[in-house]
Amino acid sequence: MFYREAGHFRDNYQADMALFPIREDRIGVSLLLLLAFVAVPLLHLAGIGPFSGDYLFNAILIPVLILSIAAIGLNVLVGYCGQISLGAGAFMGIGAYAAYNIAVRLPGMPLIGTFLLAGGVAALAGVLFGIPSLRIKGLYLAVATLAAQFFFDWCFLRLGWITNYTPSGSVSAPALVVFGWEADKPVERYLLVLTIAAAVAWGIANLVRGNIGRQWMATRDMDIAAEIIGIRPLEAKLTAFAVSSFVLGLAGALWAFANLRSWEPYAFSIDRSFQLLFIVIIGGLGSIVGCFLGAAFIWLLSLIHI
Repeated sequence: MFYREAGHFRDNYQADMALFPIREDRIGVSLLLLLAFVAVPLLHLAGIGPFSGDYLFNAILIPVLILSIAAIGLNVLVGYCGQISLGAGAFMGIGAYAAYNIAVRLPGMPLIGTFLLAGGVAALAGVLFGIPSLRIKGLYLAVATLAAQFFFDWCFLRLGWITNYTPSGSVSAPALVVFGWEADKPVERYLLVLTIAAAVAWGIANLVRGNIGRQWMATRDMDIAAEIIGIRPLEAKLTAFAVSSFVLGLAGALWAFANLRSWEPYAFSIDRSFQLLFIVIIGGLGSIVGCFLGAAFIWLLSLIHI
């Protein structure tokens, strides 16, 4: 650490519950957001160094940001609520195919509404699969979520209406149009994904600091003690499944629409689930910043060819 909390004294509850109670954190995050939102696009327009082309955006920045969003969703379940999940890739796939079907069957739906509805469909699927898994934990819970992964993999392959009956099973995303603005260039798609990533990180950070987040963490640490002090562990686990699946579904829609553009069911196989779990473990359980760091490490590691 480059600095400590010594000298930062808080004398009221509001200051202690601030999102960034330490001044250096506020300065660092502000500079990082300024760099990501302003400096990177300006460097691209100026054609300076690696920012001049599209490779940096297509191959690194956009995938890392989307995987970070997915890792935040998985971290809600694994890191904050303590429920092991091996089916994260399946819920990303639900979000991707739900967004595709909404865009195809409801062509007038705004893109943001499409993404939110896709996340809602994934949240519903997460709740349905979470209910039978509420009274199990550890290895048994991991096997139950693994069953969800294989079940949805089968659905993506065998149910023709999910892919709109395309012969090859591969589907293509429509144009990214947000409030009349078409994000067709890589830097524009990067800004769209970055905005959603910042909003998701801010929302989850506030959620885990509140009452529901404290219920998740109490259930994670000791569910019996949590129940004794008035927390309902089953309700806490179910909300964690819902929130986690919603964020994963949103990330899946972005992965399909903003990154792949054309995809097939293999894009959301069990390999994706393991990749997300490794990101969360490497970045740190219960750490939102760690989701970004873990995603960058895992993705950049996959680009290295020895």
